Amino acid sequence: MRKPIAIAILAACLAGCGVAETLVNGFKHSQAVAADLEETTGMKPGVGFNWHNGRLVSVNVTFPHLYDAKPLHELADVTRSAVVKEFQQTPDKIVIAFELGAEDSSTAQSTPTQ
Repeated sequence: MRKPIAIAILAACLAGCGVAETLVNGFKHSQAVAADLEETTGMKPGVGFNWHNGRLVSVNVTFPHLYDAKPLHELADVTRSAVVKEFQQTPDKIVIAFELGAEDSSTAQSTPTQ
């Protein structure tokens, strides 16, 4: 009997302070950024975000592999535009990352071992 009451109180508190709304809207924005970038680059990135007191602090965009079609600064411009457009505010920082799997090891420089 105590669990349902505690869950109801917690849900009411979260709804009252806007945390639930921020999470739901943030998730929608991150999915929209991923869709925009997939359309532009042909790769669907993972998009994470960090809000603090209603302000967008950071957005992390992780592409599934290296992107060779355009220079990195052009990819950064496209990513920045998509983030600002979909989140409707400019974050303090945007982090762009690339996943490197075993198949990408031929393009990476090997470090000599002793």
